[in-house]
Amino acid sequence: MSKIPVIMQVLPELGPGGAEQGCIDITAELTRAGAKAIVVSHGGPRVHDIARAEGTHIQLPVHSKNPLVMMQNVGKLKKLIREHDVDIVHARSRAPAWSCLRACKDTGAKFMTTCHAPYNFENGPKKFYNSSIVRGERVIAISHYVAAYLRDNYKLDDHTIRVIHRGIALEKFHPTAVTAERMIKLSREWRIPDGSSVIMLPGRLTRWKGHHVLIDAISRLARKDIFCVLIGSDQGRTGYRLELEDSIRDKQLEGQVRIIDHCDDMPAAYMLATVVISASTDPEGFGRIPVEAQAMGRPIIATDHGGAQETIVRGETGWLIPPGDEQALAKAIQEALSLNPTQRAILATRAMSHIANHFTREKMGDETLNVYAELLEEKYAGAQRLHRTAQADALPIRNAAE
Repeated sequence: MSKIPVIMQVLPELGPGGAEQGCIDITAELTRAGAKAIVVSHGGPRVHDIARAEGTHIQLPVHSKNPLVMMQNVGKLKKLIREHDVDIVHARSRAPAWSCLRACKDTGAKFMTTCHAPYNFENGPKKFYNSSIVRGERVIAISHYVAAYLRDNYKLDDHTIRVIHRGIALEKFHPTAVTAERMIKLSREWRIPDGSSVIMLPGRLTRWKGHHVLIDAISRLARKDIFCVLIGSDQGRTGYRLELEDSIRDKQLEGQVRIIDHCDDMPAAYMLATVVISASTDPEGFGRIPVEAQAMGRPIIATDHGGAQETIVRGETGWLIPPGDEQALAKAIQEALSLNPTQRAILATRAMSHIANHFTREKMGDETLNVYAELLEEKYAGAQRLHRTAQADALPIRNAAE
């Protein structure tokens, strides 16, 4: 193939989530590989990261679930596919996937998706809506847990599914990358008491992230040397935030548990943490927090379901506990706090090595580019076969004319 490959990723918006980070990372990998990378989204605070990765961002209302807007997006996406001679359209969410699927018709562009989560459905129409994500010629599952969900609920076969775990940038998430000044700055902002053991739970303020379970566990421990930080925006869920604040007050933990709306320097935050918690009561498709914590050499305690079972080596790089069990969480925190310096160093070494071997941005990029290469090979091998067939069909006509 002589032309430069053109890959168009489509997602609702460019915010702080894992799907968005994956899109940005793959944009950078594509441009490094000499391809043209286009990202279509409704916009968001991370659009500049696409430009930094030398990709092209195009704004469309692909975040909308309004059927009329989704149909209008079909025509707009089809026009983009033809204008930019797009080879592959890669949808990263359900609503955009419906528009992309139809936009690819009669354009020659290959269509693929990434499934980031085991989407819930309580009825047939919702299951059908979710099914847009399984209609790609290839479907990337971000964990074996998600792959099993696709097989069990949508009968997807292994020819279509490609399991590619999310990856992180080790040059960013590594203890040596964080300066003392950055840690001191955060510690002052958060008013962490001197000598406290910091228990940290990063994650937006939504009930299934398990903040209430951690608060109950901290109360159960009844230790005055603990300072707990919950990092995450309520994203408009003010009722849940007020509920958490009431629980903190009722348990007389005002001086020990603090909710922080946002953190722009998560590597420094991890370095301040004595123990990191991922207390999700529902299984996560992957979960970046356990991976980032291990990369930083921090003890991680996570719930024993979903992607965490694939990213944590039980008993070696962290703890896995039953979801929603504050007693088990309190016990695991106590064990983590009881580690002596040698034990902490051994755990950190194992955890960092585990992440470096399995969950890097480079590994994710290589495996994703391999999927693109599969589709490009199919597309252009098919075109060559068609061209040869056309020549063969024309040959008898030419001979007859002669």
